[in-house]
Amino acid sequence: MSPVAALGSAWRRVVAATSTGRPARRPATRTFGYPVSLDLVGRRVLVVGAAAVAHGKVGPLLAAGAFVTVVADGPAEALDALAGDPRVALRRRAWRPEDLDGVFLCVAAPDATDGAALYAAGRARGVLVNVMDDVPHCDFAAPAVVRRGHLAIAISTGGRSPALARRLREELGERFGPEWAALADLLGEVRAETMPALPDFTDRARRWQDALDLDELAALVRDGRAGEARRRLLDRLLDGTAAD
Repeated sequence: MSPVAALGSAWRRVVAATSTGRPARRPATRTFGYPVSLDLVGRRVLVVGAAAVAHGKVGPLLAAGAFVTVVADGPAEALDALAGDPRVALRRRAWRPEDLDGVFLCVAAPDATDGAALYAAGRARGVLVNVMDDVPHCDFAAPAVVRRGHLAIAISTGGRSPALARRLREELGERFGPEWAALADLLGEVRAETMPALPDFTDRARRWQDALDLDELAALVRDGRAGEARRRLLDRLLDGTAAD
């Protein structure tokens, strides 16, 4: 059984087990079962420990628009590369509880700190904390992400198997090429353009459901025929609106 099929089978078992009408029992370990996409633009974020820096935790936070304080004593080359970035504040030392003051979110390496102490300090300040590979001291699980422009496909195993999440990210990265970034932009533009002509939410949702042939549209964009993709989509969305 492929990894995707295995995940689907596991999910069906979960649905069957929780569809009895009885309240679900609290799991023995955290499942991080409510996925969200956070707006980090302009927010202060803390990254603690050399391993967190080495594992690339700073880059995605900067890409999300955060201002990042890095408290770590290495790796020297990576810290030197960050030193000239105005969005980054470097503290080449051990972390202190006051580093969490005014912070929205913190990612820490387990070898850089006492996870329980950092988690407690974060909780006291209302900070979302993730101590890497230390599930009891995490408020959230950072998913593996395939990013194509504004399209982000996140894969999470609830902290159970980061290796599985990485493998699925590799497979999905091959499935969704760079043309999907352009397609996401095209769909957003068409949505904004057609909103005045489709004011009713239910009707609009139905038309989009019927109009979207993603494989066809992605192939057209990939072949450099984005204009044709736009025309086909508009024709399907607006078919019959003049008569209405």
